Amino acid sequence: MANHSAPTLNGLVSGVVDRLKSAGIGYYLLLLITLSLVLAAAGLGLLAMIRGHEHYYNVYREIPWGVLISTYVFFVVTSTGLCLVSSIGHVFGVQDFMPIAKRSVFLSIATILSGFFVIAFEIKIPWRMAIYNVISPNLTSNIWWMGTLYGVYLAFMFAEYIFLLMNKHTPAVVCGFSGSVAGIAAHSNLGAVFGLLMGRAYWQGPYMPIYFIASAMMTGCAVIIMFHILGYKLNGEKMGPDMERALEVTTKVGILLICVILFFTTWKLVAGSAGQPNGAYPVVMSEVAGHHAFNFWFFEVLIGMVGPLVLFILSRGRNLNIMLLASISMIIGIFVMRFNLVFLGQSIPVYYDLGVNEYNHLLSYSPSIYEMIIAAGGFGMTAFFFLLGEKVFDGHKVEHH
Repeated sequence: MANHSAPTLNGLVSGVVDRLKSAGIGYYLLLLITLSLVLAAAGLGLLAMIRGHEHYYNVYREIPWGVLISTYVFFVVTSTGLCLVSSIGHVFGVQDFMPIAKRSVFLSIATILSGFFVIAFEIKIPWRMAIYNVISPNLTSNIWWMGTLYGVYLAFMFAEYIFLLMNKHTPAVVCGFSGSVAGIAAHSNLGAVFGLLMGRAYWQGPYMPIYFIASAMMTGCAVIIMFHILGYKLNGEKMGPDMERALEVTTKVGILLICVILFFTTWKLVAGSAGQPNGAYPVVMSEVAGHHAFNFWFFEVLIGMVGPLVLFILSRGRNLNIMLLASISMIIGIFVMRFNLVFLGQSIPVYYDLGVNEYNHLLSYSPSIYEMIIAAGGFGMTAFFFLLGEKVFDGHKVEHH
C-alpha cells in the first residue's frame, strides 16, 4: 500500500535547500540588492531616531506627514486588498480564485510587514507605541483602533498561511474570514483617520473609509497579477489553465474596481470645486490645472487608472505580457495617488481662510533623499520576501479540495 504520510521535516528542509541551490546567479543578485535596500533603510532610520528627524526628513510643523506616511498607507492598503481579493476563493468558495490563495496571503503578510517597517522610522520611538497601545488604550482614537486591528489582522494572516501550508482547509477558512473582517475594520479606521479630520477639508467626509476599501481591492488585483506572473517567470514554470483562469477573473474584477475609483475621483473633484473658494477648493484647482496637475493627471489618472484600464481590456485577461505591463503601471500610479492624498490634504494651511498673510498660499513639500531611501527599503523588503518565499515555499502551490 502506498504511503501517503506527510513529508518529514528533513524532507521539507532538503527540498528548500535544493530549490535554493538550483537558483541562478540572477536570483541571488536580486536577493542581495533587495536586502541591501532594507539594510540601508534600517540604518538611516536608526540614525534618524538617534539624531532626530529634523536632520534627515523634510517634514515640518505645517506638513507633519510626508512620504513615509504615504508609503505606509500604500503598503497597508495593498495588504488589505490582497487579503480581500484572495478571500473570494478559499474563504467564500469561488473556485476560479482558488489558485491565487497561498501566494496572495503570503504577499499580504509581506506588504503589511513592509508598511510597519516604514512607519517605525516615521515614529520617533516606535516601541513606545506598541507598549502604550496595550497598557494605555484610547478607545476614542481612530489611530488606536487602526493599529490594534492591524495587529489582529496580521495574526490572522499568519495563522491562515500556516494552515494553508498544512493543507488544513477549514481552519484556514476561519482565519481567512476573521482576517478579512479585521482588515476591513482596520482599513475603514485608516480611512476615518483622514475622513474625520474636520480641519482638513480635502480629506473630510464620510466617503473616505469606503474609498479606502474599494481602492485597496483595486490595488490588490494589480499586485496579484504582477507577482503571480513574475513568480512563474522566476520559477521557470509554465502557467496552468487554472492559474490563467484565476488571473483572468482577477483582471475582470480589477477593471470593475478601476471604474469604481474613477467614479469616486470624479465626484471628489466635483464636490471640491463646486463650493466657495475655500476649504478643499484651492487644492482641487491645484490638482486640475495648477502646480500639482502633472502628478494628478499623468501619474494618478493616466498611469494609475485609465492606462491600465485600457490595457486590461485589450488583454482580455489572457495576454500575460500586457497584463504585467498594466499592473506595474497601476502600482506606480497608485503609489503616487497615496502620496497625493497624504500631502495635498495638508498643503492648504489651517489659517488659509482667516487671511493670515504668512499662510495665504498652498504649502510645499518634497521628500529628502533619506526619506526616499527608507521608502525604497519598504519596497525592498516586499521584494526580498517575495523572492525568498518563491523558493522556500515552492511557488506557493495550492492543493485542490
